[in-house]
Amino acid sequence: MSRWIDTTIIHVKQVLSNAEAGHDWFHIERVYRNAMHIAQTIECNVTVVQLAALLHDIADSKFHEGDESIGPLKAKEWMESIAVDATVINHVVKIIQNISFKGGNISQDFNSVELQIVQDADRLDAIGAIGIARAFHYGGFKNRLLYDPNVAPIMNMDKETYKKSTAPTINHFYEKLLLLKNRMNTPTGKAMAEKRHAFMEQFLSHFYAEWEGGE
Repeated sequence: MSRWIDTTIIHVKQVLSNAEAGHDWFHIERVYRNAMHIAQTIECNVTVVQLAALLHDIADSKFHEGDESIGPLKAKEWMESIAVDATVINHVVKIIQNISFKGGNISQDFNSVELQIVQDADRLDAIGAIGIARAFHYGGFKNRLLYDPNVAPIMNMDKETYKKSTAPTINHFYEKLLLLKNRMNTPTGKAMAEKRHAFMEQFLSHFYAEWEGGE
């Protein structure tokens, strides 16, 4: 099983070698580390957690014209090519299909402890200092405004509206990032999210003060 992981790490590094910096190998590595930390605190299939963490963004729909089928398909093809057990492949694919936020209003078709762990690990990388950096990097990548006081956040978006949003990056904090703390699944994930959430709130307070010319 360790060879599956070692080979997959090499593969993912190659596939994501030119990826946008918020969704590159380093993102995968951070999610993997978060997932392994959480996995130590709860009974789970560690191999499933490892593979799902490594492959969850192998082909993010944001970079494939919104097609959500490519990522699970590429992950499945890869795992089949290295002879991963069929039951493990099926579980990992289901995790990848159900991990994303997608506006926060999509009911998951599947649930497992392993999904909860990897989902928490991925969400942790979307908040705190790293989350702030990733949000603004992606906003720059898409040529979006930092902030526009005249453009209010849209809450409770459906999946398609969320995917098509071109709103300023600050809006993304309210539409997703600040919502994640209360959507964590595991006790460890919830505890880790508290400090990162508080940091984002502090950042926003400073941001608005500086925007208005305050100290």
